[in-house]
Amino acid sequence: MTENKDEVAGLLLAAGGGRRLGGRPKALLPHRGRPLVEHAVGVLRAGGCARVHVVLGAGADAVREQASLSGCVLVDNPRWEEGMGSSLRAGLDSLADSGARAALVSLVDQPGIGREAVARVLAAYASPLTLAAAAYDGERGHPVLFGAGHWAGIAATATGDRGARAYLKAHEDTVTLVECGDVARAYDIDTEADLVHLE
Repeated sequence: MTENKDEVAGLLLAAGGGRRLGGRPKALLPHRGRPLVEHAVGVLRAGGCARVHVVLGAGADAVREQASLSGCVLVDNPRWEEGMGSSLRAGLDSLADSGARAALVSLVDQPGIGREAVARVLAAYASPLTLAAAAYDGERGHPVLFGAGHWAGIAATATGDRGARAYLKAHEDTVTLVECGDVARAYDIDTEADLVHLE
């Protein structure tokens, strides 16, 4: 029997400094008239995550001032320059005593991934031992869902910009892949050329 979906918290990694975007924090890139981080939080909520933790790093003070993130738990990652792994560790740590039994992790710089993909991956949650990920034509991508039973192992291996890649590779036989290529596009906003994806 599937456990209550309220046990899954959304975890948005939004600490990136946009090094290849002239040092503009990705969280504050404009999208549909508001900062990108607001859009990403809205997607998690629309997809079914009642609770959302947001990891901030580059320009954290400016993000707090300019973005409307009421109701979110804001997590500072002072080591954001070390890469996504440090943000993932900070985010999972913030969930440790929250009562959450799983984290649905998304990235602020993937606006092509909407509520449908979040809802599909969320629906794969069965227990704190669940590992699930969106797939695009069979290739693993985001968002990903980590049951709490895996958090310690993920945190121990999350380094640099690899995030949970090594852990997922080591456990790939237990990862439920959820095809989302028909409802989402998994591009990243990394360079000036990628800004065409923003509206």
